[in-house]
Amino acid sequence: MAKIQVLDKQIAELIAAGEVVERPSSVVKELVENSIDAGASAITVEIQNGGVTYIRVTDNGSGIQRDDIPTAFLRHATSKVHTQEDLDHIGTLGFRGEALASIAAVSKVELLTCAKGEMIGSHYRVEGGEEVDMEDAGCPEGTTFIIRDLFYNTPARIKFLKKDVTEANAVAGVLDRIALSHPEVSIKFIRSGKEVLLTPGDGDLLSDVYAVFGRDFAKNLLPVDYTLHGIRVHGYISKPTAARPNRSMQYFFINSRVVRSRTAMAALEESCKGSVMVGRFPASVLHLEVALEGVDVNVHPAKIEVRFVNERPVFDAVYHACKNALQKEDDRKEMELQSAAKPPIRILPVTPPAKLEQTKLTDQMGGKSYSRREDDAVPSFQMQPMEKGKPSLTGSEDPLFVSGKKLQEKPPVYQSISYIPSKEESCSSDVDQNIETSQNDIEPVVTQEAEEIEEPAIRVIGEAFSTYIILEVGKELFLIDKHAAHERLLYEQIKKDATINHQMLLVPVPVTLEKSLYDAVLDHLSLLSQAGFETEDFGDGCILVRSAPLELDGADVELLVTELAGRLVTCRRDLIPEQLEWIYHSVACRAAVKAGDKNSPKELYELAVRAFEEDVRYCPHGRPIAIRLTQKELEKQFGRIQ
Repeated sequence: MAKIQVLDKQIAELIAAGEVVERPSSVVKELVENSIDAGASAITVEIQNGGVTYIRVTDNGSGIQRDDIPTAFLRHATSKVHTQEDLDHIGTLGFRGEALASIAAVSKVELLTCAKGEMIGSHYRVEGGEEVDMEDAGCPEGTTFIIRDLFYNTPARIKFLKKDVTEANAVAGVLDRIALSHPEVSIKFIRSGKEVLLTPGDGDLLSDVYAVFGRDFAKNLLPVDYTLHGIRVHGYISKPTAARPNRSMQYFFINSRVVRSRTAMAALEESCKGSVMVGRFPASVLHLEVALEGVDVNVHPAKIEVRFVNERPVFDAVYHACKNALQKEDDRKEMELQSAAKPPIRILPVTPPAKLEQTKLTDQMGGKSYSRREDDAVPSFQMQPMEKGKPSLTGSEDPLFVSGKKLQEKPPVYQSISYIPSKEESCSSDVDQNIETSQNDIEPVVTQEAEEIEEPAIRVIGEAFSTYIILEVGKELFLIDKHAAHERLLYEQIKKDATINHQMLLVPVPVTLEKSLYDAVLDHLSLLSQAGFETEDFGDGCILVRSAPLELDGADVELLVTELAGRLVTCRRDLIPEQLEWIYHSVACRAAVKAGDKNSPKELYELAVRAFEEDVRYCPHGRPIAIRLTQKELEKQFGRIQ
């Protein structure tokens, strides 16, 4: 008996459907792309239960003629490709003719459509790939698809679906990308009865970026419009100061098709070298207009990867477009100094000598007084007397004088500790009511305690390059990386307590995330809470951070949350307590003092002492914390000893 046999039609369709329809977002993608190919200018998508039980896609496109409706649900039936030559220059989003057949094979489908010029519309139903009925219906021009009970006849596929929230976020991510790829089309998304997305459809890409990602993301973008080698690159890239900790916000569209392009990604990041901090990545919404025959879109089942005939012109076009935008939009702020307006000098008329009255002047410094005689020389003009309540130079301009009394400085008192405070930290001032002397008469008096200072066991000599603490310990010198040392100390403290001290933010920080990252955060809010972040869902891909670790700067909150979200996406299977140390790493790294930060001698001393007391050797990333140089080795270098 022959072992090889042709599969039954229904089984073959179910297998083929698995390549096209993976989850509800796949259904939405195929149907919305068909609507765009039909010339629709407004598309509405509504889902319930993440799209598993209900999906509705409505457009105002050209519609489907009644005679073509049954044929449209057959496999490999399409109106977009007719000959082999058509495959060399595909300009539509769909072309394989598999979408409707695959969707109908695993769900219950209703179609309402009315083609332009027809007087009455059609209502068509198909379940599991089998036609149920077709009848007349009153409906406007355009097409409406209603998908119910996805995978109802393939239970094995249902168990691989995720939670409704996760599936709904995946649908939202698909619509975000499609909206950005076609700013001329208005996209409305209704999720469980609530409208969560509405793009204007006015053809302005920035308007769509604003609608999808919000104001904070849109205001930090630079416009790009450049043509090279016949390839036009236009759209937006983020300012260098708004770079992100991962590549999740890099979007590329080739001939209005959503794609993943390593060539474009490499060109974008290469153009930003020297402008974007190491470890950060620019965000982008870039459209590439390439000749249809220069790109092959039929190389991936989901059509999200393409192949170029020649990648070099594409790389050059993206590179120079982004480089030009960065150089043109240098947003360094200029300081404007305004000179203070000087008050006008009022000149009084000269008073005749005969009418001069005797005036008594007081020398407020010495307490002497004298009278001016009438025959004294009279100046040619006099300054306007000061008005009451305005400051005058009474006594002395010396800041040690207050209300005519002298301030006396207390002499510094040094304690026998390894850290010696500066004069500013140990001196205080009070008012001496009995002594009135000039500033030159004050001489600091060092107490006996200061003369008996013991040589400290640990002495901070200084700091090199605002990064390395120079330390003398006995007959050894140490160079300590202050960031690495502080990071390790924070990490050990967090790990020991298993919690991170946090504080409520005065103003909550909104963080806009790509939908996959947004979904990962919602699934692991307890982990973020353990990391010191109190967050809540703000809707539409945005979360609100209400508290953050104590030692974290406000500017680092958004970056760290985005970084943690990216890690949650890539490490979902590793989320067990023993493998969560990377959360502590990230928080400790962000909260630690940075290289280049200005720190007081006291702070440097305390950090160095803690590093020695706790005997930390390496930072959480494995870098050494300190380098040692002995006195003997140093003297060998100078030839003092052999």
